[in-house]
Amino acid sequence: MTKKDYIKLLETIGLYMELKGENTFKVSAYRKAAAALEQSQVPIDELADFTVLPGIGKGVSEVLNEYRATGESSLLEELKEAVPAGHIQMLKIRNLGAKKIVKLYKELNITTIDELKAACESHAVSGLTGFGKKTEETILQGIQDLETKKEHITIHEAVKLTGFINQTLEEAAHVKRFAVAGSHRRMKELSKDLDYIVVTDDALAAAKEIEAFTFIQHIEVSGQEKVSVTVKMDDLESGVDFRFTDDKGFVQMLNHFTGSKEHNVKMRQLAKARDEKVNEYGITLADGTLKQYDSEEAIYKHYQLNYIPPEMRDDVTAFEVEQSEILKLSDIRGDLHMHTTASDGAFELEEMIEACIQKGYDYMAITDHSRSLKVANGLSVERLLAQNQKIKELNQAYSEIDIYSGIEMDILPDGTLDYADDVLKELDYVIAAIHQSFNQSEEETMQRLINACQNPYVRQIAHPTGRLIGRRSGYAVNMAELIEVAGQTNTVLEINANPMRLDLSAEVIRQYPDIKLAINTDAHHTSHLEFMKYGVGTAIKGHVKREQVLNTLTREAFHDWLQKGKTT
Repeated sequence: MTKKDYIKLLETIGLYMELKGENTFKVSAYRKAAAALEQSQVPIDELADFTVLPGIGKGVSEVLNEYRATGESSLLEELKEAVPAGHIQMLKIRNLGAKKIVKLYKELNITTIDELKAACESHAVSGLTGFGKKTEETILQGIQDLETKKEHITIHEAVKLTGFINQTLEEAAHVKRFAVAGSHRRMKELSKDLDYIVVTDDALAAAKEIEAFTFIQHIEVSGQEKVSVTVKMDDLESGVDFRFTDDKGFVQMLNHFTGSKEHNVKMRQLAKARDEKVNEYGITLADGTLKQYDSEEAIYKHYQLNYIPPEMRDDVTAFEVEQSEILKLSDIRGDLHMHTTASDGAFELEEMIEACIQKGYDYMAITDHSRSLKVANGLSVERLLAQNQKIKELNQAYSEIDIYSGIEMDILPDGTLDYADDVLKELDYVIAAIHQSFNQSEEETMQRLINACQNPYVRQIAHPTGRLIGRRSGYAVNMAELIEVAGQTNTVLEINANPMRLDLSAEVIRQYPDIKLAINTDAHHTSHLEFMKYGVGTAIKGHVKREQVLNTLTREAFHDWLQKGKTT
């Protein structure tokens, strides 16, 4: 068992305890223990005594020792017996947390989503203390969103599923090469299923290997051309098509099954104009010869086109875009939003620096949470200034990268900021963000965002809509007004690259071609720095040019930009 298995056990116990209505101290003990394990650098096999880690007491240690010895937890099994199974599913409803679920159970004996829906429709929920009509409507909308989502997986879920499938395919003896195609390759936020192109010399043998994968729930189609299955991992489930080809046919099949339908129709029109045909097998020339290229770039060049990235293939407008100006992942020179163990990150300051150096970045900003976000161990003024001093010292020690001190500062519900200007002026890169009071009116929310933009030290607004894909829609924002104010005050808006967020969305940024952006990972773990590709993919999908993105600046140019301040 890996460390991740132990952490998941503790987090699951904490979740079930909360759903059972246990006191907050017991719940907190398991969550703190999970965090302690996550932050520990000691290999799990070398931890003979779990209590040596701060945050793990005798009771939790006994649970972990039982799990180590048996692979099971009697405590977790007892909790599962005590908590209705439907309550776990109810947690997926947007804005419905464990405390409300416990109250619904105690007051109305609600154990399933169907029972909850009926109670809302009969207005029994709005009669409960602490709920009300607005909460009831929000729950009903959340149930409707969940029902819609059952037919799709979010991009975040697709990232998790494909990561696991990829690892398994890499170990398959009869799989020479593979790639994800379909809507996930186009970076659609919701996908009905997943598509793979698999190169093999023996399709039937490869099919048998795939069908034997432990996460396969059901086999719909099995043959020499493709295998269609349903996969299930934890609570994630999706259809997956594995299409087989040889080396020569790989690129053409990948291009075709990446889509979209509209993109492929346009490609067929271009072929027809030359008396040719194009499909998943290749390009049939006018003389009947089948042409198969070894790169997608070559396919587009055949039709006198620049390469069109998969993210831009959802419609035909990309055929008219000057691709040489569009952002690429290699254009990114730094990451300006990340967290350390000082707040709710999993790695120390120096470890995040080393990870950014490994990425080849020229600069980075450390932006832990601010003091009002107590759930994330936000920094007091004293802790923030001490961290600021430490960052400045480390910046002198590391010649490979410029390290800037910053903060992800809460914009409070009343519109004020979490620190005074005399604190903010000491920092290099101040981010402002909304993390609370999402249900305010658009006018109230906009005043908060405008106040932040107008502050002379706030350089960026993080995840500007607050959305979580498939889970919450975010707060009410007048996007046109926000972009105008941000432009007037020289405040950049973020594309948060976490695949749960992708905020701002491609749909929004495409509507505003002059918007000034920063693309950041909001990393809480060194592995999260890899999220940058999803942020850049979102930008590409939104037709963003490299000149629009702050963190494409060179090391010197970014330093100069900071030194100038917010002059427009």
